[in-house]
Amino acid sequence: QVQLVESGGGLVQAGGSLRLSCAASGRTFSSYSMGWFLQAPGKEREFVASIGGGGGNIHFTAFAKGRFTISRDNAKNTVYLQMNSLKPEDTAVYYCAAGFSVILYRNQNQYDYWGQGTQVTVSS
Repeated sequence: QVQLVESGGGLVQAGGSLRLSCAASGRTFSSYSMGWFLQAPGKEREFVASIGGGGGNIHFTAFAKGRFTISRDNAKNTVYLQMNSLKPEDTAVYYCAAGFSVILYRNQNQYDYWGQGTQVTVSS
């Protein structure tokens, strides 16, 4: 069982930055691929980025490339999402997720555990 707790969300002006963190419980964190997803108001939850257990195998959705970076510190059981050049359309609840055998990294069904989410609001 893995428990995930996101933090770092908040209100930021357009063009600003935020770093989201996701702390995981358990002793097998490095065995899991980690993903970040977002859900904007009235929309479906969608993929943002993912990272393999060893820190490689990184993927981004198109809108995140060049603005967001994903990283992890397995010694701290934590995955990060650094978000730069934020836009009002980035406003959403951001979720982290952990999956043991993730192949289709964009597919939410590949992930076994989810956090409660953290709100990111970008003002114009």
